[in-house]
Amino acid sequence: MTTSLREDRSSSIGWLIAAGVAGGMLAARAALRARRLYDLRGKVVLITGGSRGLGLALARAFAHEGARIAVCARDAREIERARDDLASRGIEAFGTPCDLTERAGVERLVREVRARYGRIDVLVNNAGLIQVGPMETMTPADYEESLRIHFWAPLYTMLAVLPEMRRRRSGRIVNISSVGGKISMAHLLPYCSGKFALTGLSEGMRAALLQDNVVVTTVCPGLLRTGSPRNAFFKGRHRAEYSWFSISDSLPILSMGAARAARQIVTACKRGDAELVIPTMAKVWVTVNALFPGLMTDLLGSLERSLPQPGGIGSARERGARSGSALSPSPLTLLGDSAAVRHNEI
Repeated sequence: MTTSLREDRSSSIGWLIAAGVAGGMLAARAALRARRLYDLRGKVVLITGGSRGLGLALARAFAHEGARIAVCARDAREIERARDDLASRGIEAFGTPCDLTERAGVERLVREVRARYGRIDVLVNNAGLIQVGPMETMTPADYEESLRIHFWAPLYTMLAVLPEMRRRRSGRIVNISSVGGKISMAHLLPYCSGKFALTGLSEGMRAALLQDNVVVTTVCPGLLRTGSPRNAFFKGRHRAEYSWFSISDSLPILSMGAARAARQIVTACKRGDAELVIPTMAKVWVTVNALFPGLMTDLLGSLERSLPQPGGIGSARERGARSGSALSPSPLTLLGDSAAVRHNEI
């Protein structure tokens, strides 16, 4: 046998071994998913920030799977509107106001849900706050606020429900982070800082809790059509900031509908997936960033130069609903504006 033939044979054997290993890993993954598959019928699901936006879409999606729903938010009126929305769909939900940044309030919330339903099987940490503007307009208070709602609040809720889940050796936790928790963006610095902290907390919690059969899923959405820009806070040239953000949030190529996103999140929870990144565009960004982190940083730096520069109201802030312009609302934001009506953002 010539050297060339021996090399060809060795190469073929190597490819066969690699294919066998890959096939075995895929089969093992499928078997593990099947073993972890979680039946949501009759389960009690607590959703923070569940009165509007993605949280409300998640309440509808979990209820469709037969789960019993509890939602919380700061605004009691929003909760009532959400309960009315769910009731119109034949869904009975328990709702209560709560400031998630206060640990005592979180513990009270968990006691109330247990008093109503007897237990909590699934926790969805969805509450969030978006602050948009140039780096120069952000203050230390903005970063502290982001960490309180995106890191400390999920930590408080997890610590409140974990003793019960670990005793039962059963439970699911879904932490709604963001693609901004994997790729930091200049005009969203406090938000991204908080979401990076949540991503790290969530991944570490998964590793720590698998031995107790409590499965944590980290969700990193990109742009979702929930209508949430209306309730985000904008700084600097706030009308221009709101325009680019709300238009981006409405474009179908860049964004995903909230109902579709909620269904995918529920499926990831049922399967016990470690991570879910949606939509496809966000997956592309995350993959490119993982392979070429320097390139992505430079691209974002170039994008920064095209965004509104400091000025306007400076470090003061205004809600999106009060930051309209000729561009937003407009036909360019039609999908996002329609989503705002459907998801209690108005």
